[in-house]
Amino acid sequence: MNLVKIILAIFLPPVAAFLQVGLGLHFWLNIVLTCLGGLPGMIHALWLVVSKKS
Repeated sequence: MNLVKIILAIFLPPVAAFLQVGLGLHFWLNIVLTCLGGLPGMIHALWLVVSKKS
């Protein structure tokens, strides 16, 4: 499942953030970062997936 989340974090960062943390602060932060540019949202989503073992 982690591999799927990593792939989602690269192509659809908000979806990966939602699957990892739900509708919390990090999800909305990821939406904002993705709107500001694809790369910040991608980095944030990858960080969420790799660092949190939920």
